[in-house]
Amino acid sequence: MSTALFLAADASYELRFDSMFVTGRGLSFPCDATGRVNLDHLSERARHNYLYARAVVGREFLTPAVCCRAMH
Repeated sequence: MSTALFLAADASYELRFDSMFVTGRGLSFPCDATGRVNLDHLSERARHNYLYARAVVGREFLTPAVCCRAMH
C-alpha cells in the first residue's frame, strides 16, 4: 500500500481495544479499513501501547474492532 493511501486511511479508521472491566476505557490506533496498523507511523509510546493491547486481548481488552474515526 502506498504511503499516501495509508495516510488517507489513517484519517478514516481506528482499531479500538475496549477494556473488559471499565466501560469507556480503552486504546485506539489509526488503521486502514481492514484493521492494519502501520507501526512505522506510531510514536514509540503508541507502538508500545499497541503491542501491549494485542498481547492482553481476552485478559484486559476485548477483541479489537475497526471503527470509523469521529471527525471533529
